Amino acid sequence: MGMMSPELTAATPFDFRAPPPSPINTSRRSSVTNDDVLTDFLEHSLRVPNLVLPENIFPRQRFIQTPPRIDFRSIESSDHDSVVRILDSMGSIGCFQLGNHGIPMELIGAAASAAAVGVFGISREEKTVVTRSPEKGYGFEEYWDGEDESEVSEEFVWSRDEGLRKEMEAISGFGYSDFSNKMEALTQVTEKMGEKIVKIFLENCGKVAEKEVGWRQGSVWCVHKQKQNDELEKCMKHDVMRMLIRGTDMSHALCFHFCHGSSSSSSSCVFHVYSKKGWVCFVPEESAIMVTVGDQIQAWSGGQYKHVIGRPIYKEEKGISMAFLFAPTSSPSHVPPTLSLPHQALFALFLILLYNAFLYFLN
Repeated sequence: MGMMSPELTAATPFDFRAPPPSPINTSRRSSVTNDDVLTDFLEHSLRVPNLVLPENIFPRQRFIQTPPRIDFRSIESSDHDSVVRILDSMGSIGCFQLGNHGIPMELIGAAASAAAVGVFGISREEKTVVTRSPEKGYGFEEYWDGEDESEVSEEFVWSRDEGLRKEMEAISGFGYSDFSNKMEALTQVTEKMGEKIVKIFLENCGKVAEKEVGWRQGSVWCVHKQKQNDELEKCMKHDVMRMLIRGTDMSHALCFHFCHGSSSSSSSCVFHVYSKKGWVCFVPEESAIMVTVGDQIQAWSGGQYKHVIGRPIYKEEKGISMAFLFAPTSSPSHVPPTLSLPHQALFALFLILLYNAFLYFLN
């Protein structure tokens, strides 16, 4: 077959027209058998989600009366009134104050001073070597303001981990060793308080989860250094957002807050408590330790006691606060059953009556 002549090609051009567009609305039925199901799926999948505005996340803070101050000696004796006050305060605002705890204020102040030298006194380059990560549950974290890129606060997570000791002693030397020795002394006395309060809680709560709660990294210290104090609300919002994002990777039953490590009086700081119920704040009493509810208590109680976030914010000076996140070494399901003092008295009375009845029948 020969090639077509130019005249024929020009006279009969090829028709490359595109097909007409599909109509927008036709009377033809869809080929999909479950047309109603598809329509319902598209309506739900294309629906714009409800947005949570920042003012709902951060409700207006309100000052409240100082939470009850519980004498630790009454806790050691399992005083009924003290137990009731502890549980009521934990259920209402998630915290209470602990007085007569037996920890010298000089030791708390010395630990804070040692932290300023042996921990926060090293250079930023040296801190990057001991930066906290998901694989390493200890070290430094710095928090910045996204608006003006200024450093808001800094935190150091301390534990008995041998790797932390080696890394920090290689950087800070004797300064960190002195700080670590003071933290070890604080840990021993604070753990005893935590064990006693958790025991009282388990004896009176009535609900205990059967499985372990969260990642059990053990008890740790969070040593917090406030860098700027001109906008207290901004500092607290940064802490709340950080803790909400962090979640429960630092799972604990109770948190003991030492607010007076670098303060001459209790009026120099305001303690903030944030939970889903709201945001409250108050001035803690002098020499008292603030105790807040952790995520493990919330799980063990079946949600009756809510996990709260607590933080002291200094008003007049840049301060260092310390928080001990107490996590029991064993699950509550492994805690041996115990009897309260009234039950022990009734049991002793029963044994006496049984003994007298036995003597009566022998005679």
